Amino acid sequence: MDFLTLQPAEWQALLLTLKVAAAALLVALPLAVMVAYGLARYRFPGHGVVNALVHLPLVLPPVVTGYVLLLAFGRNGPIGSVLQDTFGITFAFNWTGAALAAGVMAFPLMVRPIRLSFEAVDPKLEDAARSLGARRLVSFLTVTLPLALPGILGGAILGFAKAMGEFGATITFVSNIPGETRTLALALYTATQSPSGDLAAFRLTIIATIVAFGALIASELLARRLRKRLGGADA
Repeated sequence: MDFLTLQPAEWQALLLTLKVAAAALLVALPLAVMVAYGLARYRFPGHGVVNALVHLPLVLPPVVTGYVLLLAFGRNGPIGSVLQDTFGITFAFNWTGAALAAGVMAFPLMVRPIRLSFEAVDPKLEDAARSLGARRLVSFLTVTLPLALPGILGGAILGFAKAMGEFGATITFVSNIPGETRTLALALYTATQSPSGDLAAFRLTIIATIVAFGALIASELLARRLRKRLGGADA
C-alpha cells in the first residue's frame, strides 16, 4: 500500500485544502443562515431575483464565477483595491482568494437545506415566544435556530465538502501556485498534466473521494441524531 502514501507536496495540498475549506465555511455559513432565514420567512419585492442570485453559482460555469471574482477582488478591482489599500487584505493569487472562491461556490449548497429547515419550523412557535415577551432575536436564537439545526449542520458539511473540491473558480481567480493556492483539486489537475503523474493522480483521487464520501455520511448521521434528539425533546 506504499503507493497510497502521500508525498510532501500532496500533504501540503491536502492541508491547504482543509484550511481553505474551513475558512470558507467560517465566513459563508453565518451569511447563509441569514439569507436562508430571510428567504424562508419573508416575501418582498425581488424575492425571486434574490433567490436566483443566491443559486447562480450552481448554474454558471465556475470559470465565469472565478473571472467575476478576479474583476471585483483583484488588485485593480473596485473591491480588491480598497481592501488592499485600506486593510492590507489581498485575495488574488493568495490562499484567501481560494477560500473566497470556495465559499462563493459552496454558498448555494448551504442555503438550500438551511432554508428548507427554517420553512419546516412552524412560525406559530416564534409568535408564541414573542407573545411571552421574547424579542425577535431571542425567539430566533432559542426557538427557531435549535429546531433548524439539523439542516444547518447538513448544509455546513455539504458546503465544506464542496469547498474542498472546488476547482474552476479557484484556478481562474488565484491560479495554481504550489504551497499558496494549489489545493487538492488543483494538485490532481497538475498530476494529470504530467506524463508520470498517473500514480499521484490516483492517490489524490482516492483521498478526495474518501473525504467527500465521509462528509456526506457525516451529514446524514448528524442530521438523524439531531432529529431523534429534537423528537425526544418534543415528546
